[in-house]
Formats: sequence, structure tokens, C-alpha cells
Amino acid sequence: MSLVLTEIKGSTGVITLNHVEKRNALSEALIEGITDALSEFQSQNVRAVILRAQPGVKVWSAGHDVSELPNRGRDPLGWDDPLRILIRAIQEFPAPVIALIEGGVWGGGCEVAMACDILVATPDTTFAITPAKLGVPYNLGGLVTVVNMVPLPVIKEMLFTAQPVPAQQALNLGMINYIKPVEEIEEFVLNMTKQIAANSPLSISVMKESLRLLVGAHAITPELFERTQGLRRVVYDSNDYQEGINAFREKRKPQFTGT
Repeated sequence: MSLVLTEIKGSTGVITLNHVEKRNALSEALIEGITDALSEFQSQNVRAVILRAQPGVKVWSAGHDVSELPNRGRDPLGWDDPLRILIRAIQEFPAPVIALIEGGVWGGGCEVAMACDILVATPDTTFAITPAKLGVPYNLGGLVTVVNMVPLPVIKEMLFTAQPVPAQQALNLGMINYIKPVEEIEEFVLNMTKQIAANSPLSISVMKESLRLLVGAHAITPELFERTQGLRRVVYDSNDYQEGINAFREKRKPQFTGT
């Protein structure tokens, strides 16, 4: 079974996450399937890409595949982590990537969705950022992606409580572009890609890349970078980090002690 399905509709490439049994957890294999699809679509000069799950799913993506996270003592979300590679591939893709979202979006799945250029969701969609449930330290790249999409007080609530934000609140906050009923969302998004395809692909590509550079232009001193990396190291070296990983593997609730 292919973890990722692809097709081209006119000038639009469609990527469908297809690992329903694991709720489209972002495993290395699934991420490789998405990035390979993006590379193929780029070679075929598609004008837009739709990233979606199978219709009718309850979970669009369960986020990082926790079973692939390392034990304590090693940064679980480094520069070469597959999720970071996927985020960069979406952001650097020369045509718009539209997230067609149905169901819950959890953890790293939120970052994948927010890395897309346009987000269209169904009324039952929710967004939850959940590293605190596992004792995982979020990395700077991931935080910047979220900071560029969500007001700071809302980010803090999402990170600290790990509770979901419903679609209507996400729309009110500007996190997503539209809410559409399940029976209308696919046609709506395809019509949007037709509008995109009618415009200059070179102009769109340059504007997308310019926007990426502008929103990423956060000045960080070497001292600040080292400080934040040191803070993260406290977490991934901790007993709590290992407890979170063990609890996930053993299918139980973690018992965090703050050590």
C-alpha cells in the first residue's frame, strides 16, 4: 500500500495522505512520499498543489510519528529531521500549496498545515499542538512557522494546554482562509487552483519566495540561538522526555515529574 497517493487534475497536483491505520502520522516513509511527490510535480510544472487526507477521515494527520523519536540525550527535532525537511519543501515549492483539511490536525501536522500557503477546512476541523503531552521540546523553526500564523496569546494557550482550537475560532484568528462543508470543499479548492493557474506562474513563484524570506527575517543573535538550544537540551535530556516516549510506546498516560 502506498502511503501517499498522487494525481494531476489539469494543472493541479494532488497529494493524498493514505496511511489511515496510523492516522497519517508523519513517519519518515510518509514524509518521503510527500517530498518525492512535490519534486515530481515541480518537474511537471504544476501551477498549484493540494495536500489532503482521504475524504471522511477523523484525523487529517496525527503529527510526528512518536515511535520514530529517539530516546533522551539526542535532539528529536534537529535540522535534518524528516519533518523539518518536509516543512522546507512545502515552503520552498515554487507554486502555491493548498491544505484541504478535514478532521483533527495534531502536533507536527499543525506545522505542516501552517506551512502551506492557503488553508481550507471543514467545520469539524480542529488544530492541536501537543509537544507538552509528550515532554518534547519544540524547535525554533517550528515555533517560527506557528508564530507567523497564530497570535502569540493563542500560541501560548495551544502549547501550554495542548487542547484543540476549533475551525471557527481558527478562521476568526486568521489561521485558515475558509471553512467549507465536506460536500463542497473539494470543488471549492479545485476552483481556487484554476484561478491560480490563470495567473503568471513566474510572478506567483517570485512573490511566494519573497514572502517566505520576509516572514523568516527574524534577527537572532548567536547568543540567543545558543540560549534557546540550551533550553531545549534541558528537555530532551530529561526524565520527563523519556517518560513521555515510554508512555506513548506502552499506550499509557505519562507521569511527569518536572525532572
